[in-house]
Amino acid sequence: MNQSMIVYDVCHVGISYMKSASFPWRKNRFQALKDVNFQIRSGDVVGIIGRNGAGKTTLLRLLAGILKPDTGVIRRAYEHVGILSFGSGFEDRLSGRQNIMLEGIQMGVPRRKILQHADPIIELAGLGEFIDQPIKVYSSGMRTRLGFAIAYYLHSQVLLIDETFVAGDDEFQKKAGQLITEKIQSGITVVMVSHALSVLEHLCNRIIQIEDGVSLPELPVRESIERYRHQ
Repeated sequence: MNQSMIVYDVCHVGISYMKSASFPWRKNRFQALKDVNFQIRSGDVVGIIGRNGAGKTTLLRLLAGILKPDTGVIRRAYEHVGILSFGSGFEDRLSGRQNIMLEGIQMGVPRRKILQHADPIIELAGLGEFIDQPIKVYSSGMRTRLGFAIAYYLHSQVLLIDETFVAGDDEFQKKAGQLITEKIQSGITVVMVSHALSVLEHLCNRIIQIEDGVSLPELPVRESIERYRHQ
C-alpha cells in the first residue's frame, strides 16, 4: 500500500453551470459533476477518462483551483499546481516574458528562480522575438508552447494535463511527450485527461473514470480501461 503523502483528497464534489446567462431566473443549470470521490498520493500518475461531456476538464480545473465546487470539498497539499490546458492562465495585454514572471509569482516561485528559468522557458517555447509581444497577438500554438514551457520548468510537485492543450505541430507534440515522460520518471504527481487509452495504460498507475458527473469505483488500470471500452 502506498503510504506517501496525500496530494488531493476529493470528497463528494459537485459543480453546476448556468446554461444561459440571458435568462438567469430560469431553472437552466447544468450539473457538470455530481458526486466525485478519490484520493491522489505523491508520485501517482492518474488518468481521468470518460465520455465527452462527462466533466473531465471541469474536474481538472477544480483540482487546479481555477474553479470552486458547489458541493463537497477538495483538500490539496499544494496551493499552486501546473495545468496544461488550452488557452488558460495568460493576461492578454502582457507580453510573453511578463506572463512568465506573473505566472511564477502567482505560483509562489521565488523571483530569482523565475529569472533563472526564463531563458530555458523561452527556448523551449520557441517564440523568438514574439516573447516581448503581447499575448493577444499569439496564435493558439504559441500560447500552448509557452504554457507548456512555464509548467514544465516552474511546477515541481504536481502537473495537470488536459489533452486539449496539445495544439502544437507534430514536432512539438513529440518533444512535449518526451518531457512529460521525463517528469513522470522523476516522481512528480501527474493527473491527465485523455482519450488516448493506450498512452494512459502505458503511463498511469491509476485510472479514475467519470460518467454522468460521478466517479465510478476504481479498478486496476487495465480493468478500468476495458470497462470503459465495453460500456
